[in-house]
Amino acid sequence: MKSDLSTKNFEESRHYLAGGVSSSLRSSMKPVPLFATSGKGPRLRDVDGNEYVDYLLAYGPLILGHCHPQLTKDLKSQMEKGYTYGLQHAEEIKLAKLLVDIIPSAERVTFSGSGTEAVMLALRLAKSFTKKSKVVRFHGHYHGWSDSIFTSFPSADMNNKYSSQGGNLTVPGTSGQSEKSLEDIIVLPWNNTEALEETLYARRNEIAAVITEPVMCNSGCILPKEGYLERMRELTEELGIILIFDEVITGFRLALGGAQERFKIKPDLTTMGKAIAGGIPLSAVGGRKDIMALIEEGKVNHLGTLNGNPIAAAAAISTISILSAQHGAVFDRMERTAVDLAEGLKNLLEKHEIKGVVNQIGPVFHLMFTNGDVVTSFDEFMASDTKAYQTFAEKMLSEGVLIRPNGLWYISTEHSNQDVKYTLEAADRALASLVKEYS
Repeated sequence: MKSDLSTKNFEESRHYLAGGVSSSLRSSMKPVPLFATSGKGPRLRDVDGNEYVDYLLAYGPLILGHCHPQLTKDLKSQMEKGYTYGLQHAEEIKLAKLLVDIIPSAERVTFSGSGTEAVMLALRLAKSFTKKSKVVRFHGHYHGWSDSIFTSFPSADMNNKYSSQGGNLTVPGTSGQSEKSLEDIIVLPWNNTEALEETLYARRNEIAAVITEPVMCNSGCILPKEGYLERMRELTEELGIILIFDEVITGFRLALGGAQERFKIKPDLTTMGKAIAGGIPLSAVGGRKDIMALIEEGKVNHLGTLNGNPIAAAAAISTISILSAQHGAVFDRMERTAVDLAEGLKNLLEKHEIKGVVNQIGPVFHLMFTNGDVVTSFDEFMASDTKAYQTFAEKMLSEGVLIRPNGLWYISTEHSNQDVKYTLEAADRALASLVKEYS
């Protein structure tokens, strides 16, 4: 793998762009942050002419892969009509109707630009509706980087270390973030029904909302234990607490209607992003009509110059159309591809006598090097060998496979059996090299 031009571009970029990258995550890539030139389907090309099978998928949005022909055509068509108006338009209505039809919890929706913004709005709606201020969130979940929710987040591609404060992970996620901004946050262990029940009953008069990823995608792709989300729904309904599903990752990925469709659990509010528009910036909040009415009544202000702009709306309409074709047949295909790849990686770990775990659901999975037989909790996830995995990711890059250094893999509609075969052959060589290096 050549990286001369990426290295040169990175050095030049650092003279003008703070840190040389536009997101702190990108600086963790070894041997150097890549500079891309183009992508097509499941493959991406960099400035040095290297081509990769891409499982990073822009950290999740590219569910249709790169430059999907139908999405590209629909975007060009809209661009010829206008980029943005600062006014309402037909595509916005069409998209809103689609989401109300598709998302089980969405009686009304509204748009913004990023997952972080969607979470900010959902929390404001919950606090305004309940007239309470506290928010329960969980260890290892990620809900964006706004001051009011961003706690120290341990990840192989972020610099934060896992630290606790009185058993409650309320350490700010970045320098410059006021500790007072997290005074309303209560952090609990996920998948622990007893801790959830105890806290909600004891502090029911303070807690406005519980926000959760339905699957703990960012930290091990850990599934909810049987009955856990159901009990969370029962408790929040009983105690008048708003349940928020953060489906920025799971939305349009685990099913067309997201994890709530797959698990048959309806939250009060849902945040969506990433895959919703196939790579064009867009996020949404959907939920109960009475809660969303706070926006209509002007009690909760919702602002944003580019909210629901026609380019983003057209991208989302096109993406949803592609995903829903033939009754959503692509979801079965993506899941089969993910299963084949995950099982192949498990077999390779066994072949090379490397202790590891692969947690997979739908077209997403997490590969971890760990001595444990299973990873079903955040503590078990934190015991994995992130340094060894980062080395593996670097070796995979040299083999022509792009993966995220934290272990999270995404599958798109465009990944094929041939891509799986290529990837497993590359992983076989990379794992063999890893064993030699660490022996």
